[in-house]
Amino acid sequence: MNIRKRWTSAPIGAGLAAALLSSCSLQSEGGAAEPGKSIVVGMSDDVLAADPASGYDPGSWLLFNNVFQSLLSFPRGSSTPEPEAAKSCTFEDDNRTYRCTLRDGLTFSNGHSLTSEDVKYSFERAIRIDDPAGPAPLLSTIAKITTPDERTVVFQLKVPDATFPSKIASGAGSIVDHSEYPANSLRKDGKAVGSGPYKLKSLDKSKAVFTVNSGYQGTARVKNSGITLDFFRGDQKKLASALQKGDIDVAYRGLTARDISKLEDSASADKSIDVVEGTSAEVQHLVFNMKDPVVGQLPVRKAIAYLVNRDALVSEVYHSTATPLYSIVPAGITAHNTAYFDMYGGSPQPDKAEEALRTAGITDKVKLTLWSTPSRYGPATDEAFRTIAKQLNASGLFDAEVKSLPFDQYEKRIAAGELGVYVKGWVPDYPDPDNFTQPFFGKDNVLQNRYVNNDITSRIIPDTAAKAERGSTEKDFTELQDDVAQDLPILPLWQGKQYAVAHDNIAGLEWTLDASTVFRFWEISKY
Repeated sequence: MNIRKRWTSAPIGAGLAAALLSSCSLQSEGGAAEPGKSIVVGMSDDVLAADPASGYDPGSWLLFNNVFQSLLSFPRGSSTPEPEAAKSCTFEDDNRTYRCTLRDGLTFSNGHSLTSEDVKYSFERAIRIDDPAGPAPLLSTIAKITTPDERTVVFQLKVPDATFPSKIASGAGSIVDHSEYPANSLRKDGKAVGSGPYKLKSLDKSKAVFTVNSGYQGTARVKNSGITLDFFRGDQKKLASALQKGDIDVAYRGLTARDISKLEDSASADKSIDVVEGTSAEVQHLVFNMKDPVVGQLPVRKAIAYLVNRDALVSEVYHSTATPLYSIVPAGITAHNTAYFDMYGGSPQPDKAEEALRTAGITDKVKLTLWSTPSRYGPATDEAFRTIAKQLNASGLFDAEVKSLPFDQYEKRIAAGELGVYVKGWVPDYPDPDNFTQPFFGKDNVLQNRYVNNDITSRIIPDTAAKAERGSTEKDFTELQDDVAQDLPILPLWQGKQYAVAHDNIAGLEWTLDASTVFRFWEISKY
């Protein structure tokens, strides 16, 4: 299993209000939108790719979700995909076959017809190119694609995969024009031709300009006349200043949690600015190398679990832009439970931590290094780990320190088994418990922590993948979460929130911030 992922550092958009506001609110619908005016959105991310066979970063998927269509898409506020370019899609043959019928009259923004040939071409092309920064691993269960006619596409799957609809509803399912994209290589001119609600007019290092695709046929109802993305390339002060001066209408992804808190506490807040808070399924974990001579011992991991104070962590470091997380499946996702809370409590229990160590014959202070990589996860990660080290040391049971590495060295040393305790963050590709479990366990898992649980990899994950009714997986995923909490290969820390900051004449942002991670341009309007 070869899995690539979009790791992040702090709650998505965790600081989008830094010198901008004092109160969170959902924007009200009212007045009339100005269809003749476009909206300018500022963000700290770049768009690294315009070709869906390559980009796997948040900025690129933002482009894909608005310029390209997938057979299915996630409606606002929903974790269940529904037909988009498809008129209908159904499973056959015990979830080993997935058949979709396209809408009538679909066209790309260049006027070319969109047929089943394009769908087949798009998936086979992404799999064949298998770009290191691409989404091919999400398509790994596809065995064969056939096109009985121009409007029908049939996916034969290697194994029953009830999560397949969610996978292809993501950016990985973007449909391209077969005449515009080379079969064996990436398109490198920075242009994009799709059939989604928007057309990419231009893309450079400073901005991306999107215009409305008048030929779009799908479920989205566009409420603006276009979007311009301004890239601030990590310059948080410049992003905040641009919003204050009115150079941009919306700030999405970029400022710090501390900045949000300062503004929310400020008595002189600018009442013409709104902070919009949305749900997120982004998570961060403390990961244990199960072969490490120190944390490879279950009593040591239990002691840590009894001592980590998540409430203090999210309050002191993330200023409540995240919430404590007590399981590997976050809140808002099917089958979420609180296994770690149930087993280890919600507040420090030093007596139980000491008992766990002493019962195992460990009487000296446990020396521990917590490894971080701020170049990837941001400076708040180091602060968070220093907070955790302080919590552990306050018990008198640990002698913990924090060290950091550049991301490339960090990943190499994890792969080599040289780091005992380290941080990993996770932004889901699709809002299903499978995406918070299957990538974490088994051969070549993304955690690389040498955890082995054959019951999970050989029974629970295959069994749940075969169940089309996702609610019916709750019992199995509950068992999985309880097993992981007992074995303690990872310790969940927090679940993020999403934020956007905008002028008070902007509406609809609440419909762009949910667990699907789809930022829906078409929902944003200006009054």
